Amino acid sequence: MLDAATTTQLKTYLGNLRRPIELVASLGDDPKSADMRQLVEEIAAASDKVSARFDGTDARRPSFAIRADGGKAEAVFAGLPMGHEFTSLVLALLHVGGHPPKEDAELLDAVRALEGDYHFETFFSLTCQNCPDVVQALNMMAALNPGVTHTAIDGALFQQEVEARKVMAVPTVYLNGEPFGQGRMDLAQIMAKLDSGAVARAAEKIAAKEPFDVLVVGGGPAGAAAAIYAARKGIRTGVVAERFGGQVLDTMAIENFISVPHTEGPKLAAHLESHVKDYDVDIMNVQAAEMLIPGGANGYHEVKLASGANLKARTVILSTGARWRQMGVPGEDEYRNKGVAYCPHCDGPLFKGKRTAVIGGGNSGVEAAIDLAGIVAHVTLIEYDSQLRADAVLQAKLYSLPNVKVITSALTSEVLGDGDKVTGLIYKDRNHGTEHQIELEGIFVQIGLIPNSEWLKDAVALSPRGEIEVDARGATSQPGIFAAGDVTTVPYKQIVIAMGEGSKAALSAFDHLIRNSVEVPAQAAEAA
Repeated sequence: MLDAATTTQLKTYLGNLRRPIELVASLGDDPKSADMRQLVEEIAAASDKVSARFDGTDARRPSFAIRADGGKAEAVFAGLPMGHEFTSLVLALLHVGGHPPKEDAELLDAVRALEGDYHFETFFSLTCQNCPDVVQALNMMAALNPGVTHTAIDGALFQQEVEARKVMAVPTVYLNGEPFGQGRMDLAQIMAKLDSGAVARAAEKIAAKEPFDVLVVGGGPAGAAAAIYAARKGIRTGVVAERFGGQVLDTMAIENFISVPHTEGPKLAAHLESHVKDYDVDIMNVQAAEMLIPGGANGYHEVKLASGANLKARTVILSTGARWRQMGVPGEDEYRNKGVAYCPHCDGPLFKGKRTAVIGGGNSGVEAAIDLAGIVAHVTLIEYDSQLRADAVLQAKLYSLPNVKVITSALTSEVLGDGDKVTGLIYKDRNHGTEHQIELEGIFVQIGLIPNSEWLKDAVALSPRGEIEVDARGATSQPGIFAAGDVTTVPYKQIVIAMGEGSKAALSAFDHLIRNSVEVPAQAAEAA
């Protein structure tokens, strides 16, 4: 199962184990069980602190548990944790084996202090880039607190259970048999849901902070670049973000980031955060901004957070990015995560052998249709325009696939369902005005982005599309408030462009501080 290079790496990692661990496998007679046996044996052979048994009694087969300390620390994988989840496997081995997690110490103490029994189950897919964060966070909790257990379940391998529990999106998390959450969550977000006092404590801590010279709102590529450029000037810099990494976390393959031929969104997001942490930047994650109050007589701008905390700053850089645009038709909200999805890489494997539709004929939509065609029974691509807008090379690939149908000049008007899941959709032929119904099980929406600017309507000037209007320096309509990235009117929503705009906004903010007689470090002023 593991090649020579991976085996060598694994041996190095397992050298960090601080206590013995035991792998207990529950296997059947199928090929996947044979693969799991081989994987477990190879892991056990990589360290004398790892032992293996094959007499497990878990009803899910194949599966294996990673145990230590007499079972007080345990993480379970139901399915082969390869692909995106191989890192989750390595971290589970290390954390159950006593290696300290790289997380905020206060947050880890809160995990250890949790009282009660928490049995988590996470449905994932091996192609889901959003799943590892959830799996790793819950495995970490299971390693630290004897009252917490976690089982990560490959939805593609346990499809009968997926059908029975009506799982139609990953990651989907259950706690003690009841739905707990869907979508990407990190440890801080999970603990905020479990610990009712966590939000209030975090708000109190944030509210006590001194004003910043530069406060960046948003943690995507633009926000990360802005924070780095500001911090390098030696001025007091803070970043407040709902989730560090932003929309990049939902991006699969990235092949146009100059000098890096190929990377993936979560990996790039992790590198962004690591780079920001190399500098003296105060990162306040899992915090959503609700209101911006431009500076008054005291010269401070104020950002109000959903947690109840307020932050003040001499300059603000808005980089809140964008999110997937919804169709806005009847049934879409009702059947979200019940057949209506926005991430084909994450949720595509759950629709294996089923009929699906992709809404949108741009690059994202056509790429989604191509990827899905290799998994599902049939894909219908529906485009509002009279022709597809994707690159010619993508269109050529799409039209070569035998299980794809393309419908243009069509307006999706309704999502149909039986109360539990999607059963079809209705679209209107824009040329003839006739309505048509398609029976299917999954709808993947890929119709572009909408800026995250609703909270700014009365604070800065917005375009008719809701984008923040900025000039060539990244300045908004309010002095001392700048903006960068996908939330702005700057054309071409690309990672590399967002980074450049974030850097520019930080330099402009620094220039504003100097020109408005705000005290800055002498060495920073000289560098300007």
